Amino acid sequence: MTVTLRPASTADVPAIRDLIEGLADYERLRHECQATDALLQEALFGGRPYAEVVLAEADGEVAGFALFFHNFSTFLARPGIYLEDLFVRPAFRGRGIGTALLVHLAQLAVARGCGRLEWSVLDWNVDAIGFYTRLGARPQDEWTVYRVTGDALTQLASGDA
Repeated sequence: MTVTLRPASTADVPAIRDLIEGLADYERLRHECQATDALLQEALFGGRPYAEVVLAEADGEVAGFALFFHNFSTFLARPGIYLEDLFVRPAFRGRGIGTALLVHLAQLAVARGCGRLEWSVLDWNVDAIGFYTRLGARPQDEWTVYRVTGDALTQLASGDA
């Protein structure tokens, strides 16, 4: 099996959506998945791209992806890379594709002068936690993620929070 990694292009939007839906199914969050080709086209390739995607292909077939964007550490005064999603289709797992994607992102982080590469993982996903731990990643237990979305986001934006 030959694995290649490449930046996604606009022609890949349907494949990216399909991978996102596969991830949503795996994470038991399909009911929250609102990604459409049009939304992805604009977010990834529009006038102001908000994220980047690297696709992994195994023998020419899309096998997985990593979707990431830059964040910034005020303490380090340097950018970082935040891995929003990494997903390898079940048929391709255990073949080094996830590792290849993370190695690629680490190389990008170093080449771009980033101070860190970070991501979140669901606490029940013991396979992913074990995988990340074997690669040298360590959990940041002292931090709790907060989120404002939907009506709460609209209310906060209006100043009525």
